[in-house]
Amino acid sequence: MPNIVSEQQTSTRFSHRLKTPLLAIVAWALLFLASFSSQWQLLENKGFDLLSVYTAPMQSTLPITIVGIDEPSFAEIGLRWPWPRGLHAELVDKLRQAGAAVIAFDLIMDVASTPDQDSQLADAIKKSGNVVLAADWVFQETTYARQWLRVDPLNEFIQAGASGGLATMTLDGDMIIRQLPHNRDAFWRVILDKFDQARPGLLPPVKLPNKPMIRYLGPDHTFPYVSYYQAIDPDKYLPKDFFRDQIVLVGRDTKASPDAGAAQADTFPTPFTASTRWLTPGVELHANILENVVLDLELEQAPPAARYGLLTVAILLATLGMRRWRPLLSALLGIVLMAAIIGMDWWLFRYSNIWLPAASPLFGIVLIYLGQGGMTLYTEQQRKRQIKLAFEHYVPPQVVAEIISHPEQLKLGGQKREVTLLFTDLKGFTAISEQMSPEAVSRLLNRHLTEMTRIILHHNGTVDKFIGDAIMAFWGAPLDDPQQAVHACRAAMEMQEAMVIMRQQLSSEGLPPLYMRIGIHSGSAIVGNMGSNDRFDYSAIGDTVNLASRLEGINKLYDTEILLSENTAAQIQKNFTLRQVDKVKVKGKLEAVEIFTLETNEIINSLNQEAIDAYRSSQWDQSESLWKRVLEISPQDRIAAIYLQRIAAFRKTPPQEKWGGAVLLEKM
Repeated sequence: MPNIVSEQQTSTRFSHRLKTPLLAIVAWALLFLASFSSQWQLLENKGFDLLSVYTAPMQSTLPITIVGIDEPSFAEIGLRWPWPRGLHAELVDKLRQAGAAVIAFDLIMDVASTPDQDSQLADAIKKSGNVVLAADWVFQETTYARQWLRVDPLNEFIQAGASGGLATMTLDGDMIIRQLPHNRDAFWRVILDKFDQARPGLLPPVKLPNKPMIRYLGPDHTFPYVSYYQAIDPDKYLPKDFFRDQIVLVGRDTKASPDAGAAQADTFPTPFTASTRWLTPGVELHANILENVVLDLELEQAPPAARYGLLTVAILLATLGMRRWRPLLSALLGIVLMAAIIGMDWWLFRYSNIWLPAASPLFGIVLIYLGQGGMTLYTEQQRKRQIKLAFEHYVPPQVVAEIISHPEQLKLGGQKREVTLLFTDLKGFTAISEQMSPEAVSRLLNRHLTEMTRIILHHNGTVDKFIGDAIMAFWGAPLDDPQQAVHACRAAMEMQEAMVIMRQQLSSEGLPPLYMRIGIHSGSAIVGNMGSNDRFDYSAIGDTVNLASRLEGINKLYDTEILLSENTAAQIQKNFTLRQVDKVKVKGKLEAVEIFTLETNEIINSLNQEAIDAYRSSQWDQSESLWKRVLEISPQDRIAAIYLQRIAAFRKTPPQEKWGGAVLLEKM
């Protein structure tokens, strides 16, 4: 059997050990580069949205109320948008009388309407002293320029005491607002300044991180809403002191109304939109920002060092844990690591107001799992191909399949198995080879070994090794074979039949004839990989192997082509006609072994058995007569000739009593 399997396994292990850290480096580099792309940021944002949804308090705790310009108000008031500013003046007066701390309009009032309407609103603003109006940026394109222009509230309202706050917010690539505006005149800053003027000492100092992000308290309408028509008549529709000390935000809350016109455009998707399918009014975004700032709920994105540090740790742990890739165990480890990262991310988001983008480490674990799995499968396929290439010329296909399915058998060491060993050798091949050129000898030997190997494999045997012109093969390993002895003997007979054909071919080619001897023995042997840790053969060792080899050599004495031990004969006696040859003691063995050959002549077999029985009973005359009858049928029978020689010797020097008929073969 070939010994390249151990070398292949060593190479595979080394290659896998080399590829594993390389995979980790490649995965880290790919995710590091991907993290700078806008598409990856959108993916990270989805993680932010999920954390926002699953950590949201789902309620507001600050005195913030939203007055919604909604469909019921359009129906009740009966006017199309834009409403007259005298109506807003009435609202300001009612809210002032109700004790509102701040009145903030999330409406752009940059263009003058009728003088009397603007005058009414200016008077109401002046009386109230706590009104904030929204400013915005608009994009303007003319023949000469394309630019962003700031749109501030009408100067008349500013002179009346209103404060202008920039209500513009930044949209991310997926049109969701996550960034908390932190410019100096942001809408929320102006509102809080007004509140501090109205209720001094109640607000804590505002400290924002470098790039704050909004923690949404919930989906749309998490904050308390009242309709505009209710707010202008609070005595009728609302409890007493409903607006006292409240920050009142006035803005559009329309979804689809023919009277709303442009008023229905001020809605935006939030992290909750994916699950609720509803957009959130822009005025409520400002309410979220106010509560974030006052209660210090705003979020800070973790610095790059933390993000890439987590990516490194995740890939390192995944690589170490999955270096010996097992689909289920590696998947379980990956799930545990991912759960730990998600849990840590949730905890930081919920309790530390830190958003640690986790898409990169999570994908890193997946990449390591898939990469290790892919490398393992690729290595496994390579190993199977190499095993097949290494063994397909030495063992039958089903044995190759068994080795591929159970590669753990290909390790140093062996196991005790019941096997049948077969040894072959060419008679006088050395003398023949001396008469031929090396090239001719090689061609002849390859021709012979190829045909014999084909026959052995055809009968489910395993070719152990070639020793010059000799072959060692066995049955019963690595696969169990209940018919191992039968298969070995059938192979032996077919091999001898093939030798007859080969001799005819060699004769026609002018080459000398070849004769082959075969020894077969069944018994226990140690079968497995024998050798050193770096180089070993799949082979069989033990007394069974030695005796099979001895039987091959004993053929010379009896001029037989095939000799079997009694162990093998006992397993095949129902399938073959056997001829008992002798009872021999070989060197190194204490017990004598009955040996047999395969014979098809029933008459010779019958005479042979009677002759041996008489011989072992010291009935020399009867045995001699029977052997002579064998020679009459087969004059060249070497077995009969040997027994006649022994009988002649025993007549002169009789054997010891109870000698048992065994003969000692000292040179075998």
